[in-house]
Amino acid sequence: MGQDFLKLESEVIKALKEVYDPEIPVNVYDLGLIYDLNIDEDNNVEITMTLTAPNCPIADQVVQYVQQRVEQIEDVNKVAVNLVFDPPWNVDMMSDEAKLQLGYL
Repeated sequence: MGQDFLKLESEVIKALKEVYDPEIPVNVYDLGLIYDLNIDEDNNVEITMTLTAPNCPIADQVVQYVQQRVEQIEDVNKVAVNLVFDPPWNVDMMSDEAKLQLGYL
């Protein structure tokens, strides 16, 4: 992995940390909603993510925010966001920082 790949991956993660779940004051990355992040040699980004609940009324908006925010990164070509609910999200998937912020630690 080259320096450029690591830099782009870091920028994508930074962008994901700017997208917040509207019901919980924590970003989607630290909430553990991002299950997988792949960047290919053409700088196409594929994100596999979930939501805190499958019946989230604004699911489409959250996915759209993730896609739009990552598309804003200069070196990113295409962005695909796959929404999955298996495995189901749970609080153990949150970062320690998010757990602390929400009172789980």
